[in-house]
Amino acid sequence: MIINGHGRTYQSWGRYPKVKRQNVVRIHWRGDSLDLAHINGSVLPRGLGRSYGDSCLNEDGTLLDTTPLNRFIAFDESAGLLRCEAGVTLAEILRLIVPRGWFLPTTPGTKFVTVGGAIANDVHGKNHHRAGTFGRHVTRFELLRSNGERLICSPDENADLFRATIGGLGLTGLILWAEFRVQRVAGPFIAKEQIRFSCIDEFFEISADSDERYEHTMAWVDCLATGRNLGRGLFMRGNYTRPKPIPRQTTEPRSLFTMPIQLPAFVLNLMTVRAFNSLYYHSQLPKRTFRTVPYDPFFYPLDAIHEWHRLYGAPGFLQYQFVVPYAQDRTAIKAILTEISRSGVVSFLAVLKVFGDVPSPGMLSFPRPGVTLALDFPFRGQRTLALLDRLDQIVQAHGGVVNPAKDARMSAASFQAFYPQWREFAQYIDPKFSSSFWRRVTQASHE
Repeated sequence: MIINGHGRTYQSWGRYPKVKRQNVVRIHWRGDSLDLAHINGSVLPRGLGRSYGDSCLNEDGTLLDTTPLNRFIAFDESAGLLRCEAGVTLAEILRLIVPRGWFLPTTPGTKFVTVGGAIANDVHGKNHHRAGTFGRHVTRFELLRSNGERLICSPDENADLFRATIGGLGLTGLILWAEFRVQRVAGPFIAKEQIRFSCIDEFFEISADSDERYEHTMAWVDCLATGRNLGRGLFMRGNYTRPKPIPRQTTEPRSLFTMPIQLPAFVLNLMTVRAFNSLYYHSQLPKRTFRTVPYDPFFYPLDAIHEWHRLYGAPGFLQYQFVVPYAQDRTAIKAILTEISRSGVVSFLAVLKVFGDVPSPGMLSFPRPGVTLALDFPFRGQRTLALLDRLDQIVQAHGGVVNPAKDARMSAASFQAFYPQWREFAQYIDPKFSSSFWRRVTQASHE
């Protein structure tokens, strides 16, 4: 970890693993002659650092801080085509396009992500079953390689490098600017329905009923529920709307407070998480509720608490996300939830969703048809790591994969089994670029 003169901390959002030393070079102008070849050691582009694991870390190397590349270049409102520098954030884009009747084609659960990061991680959102990943809406970008080449990449120009860069975790070069399509929407509000479901089988019934009629779907799951309540939770679905009359709620993003300190690690334990889950599940008394809400709390509930990762304490946390194919979904999800409940290792947040059949464009892109579950685990040392190793085995046995963009600990053997295409992808890595993640998951091949 280092903190530069601007007061910015360069570590992952999950705060695990810790890194001893990284140099930082801030990239201010896309037109500058950037001599990457003469920087000592390896380099890695870095946006706002919202990656949970070590894909945004480069221990003993150099980070290329792209946040100063924050300028808009062009917006064609007739075609919904936006071009901007790689350091522009989704929050800044929303401020520009929402008042004009547009929205992002898809968005992750935080708006504090740069465009370069959204491409490098090929992020997905609540509408994957309709829109696919962010990379699917990218039309082209400029990529700077360490030999000085500036390449325009698109589905038709440098197409292989285009596919490698989308979901390529920043390893193919430095994205300077990107162009992508945004979506015309009915309004900046969401007509939201929330349904309480009593078990995982009921989740699948509601999900099957939702995908054709609702653009955005996802569910919160109580990972500690067992028996006939295994996988109970709250299902959320919604569509864009502009109600008449307009509700009093503002569409301006909320900011409740900044988490001022790291909570003591003992605060999130089996007893407190079990109590929270039960309270949250039973807080909705009716089976179904209907509300019209602004887009911000629907898409970005955690953004209202700045530095919310401090809830997990100084040891940090690990996010574990996997997807399993439709044919294995119920068996695999039940096996995962049962293993978690048996382990006594708590997951404070669990989000369940069905991915659609829209193909992802990237070579290493994670989303694929099936069911995905994302879990946040407070880091408690070997106990946590051992549980996640066991979950890897269950996922692999059911034909699934773990999300590399959120990973902080999977073995090289597991990664290479999940992503056999990694060798094809490696041909497009810039020889100057590397990351703590990439060295970890490919180390077996160099022994």
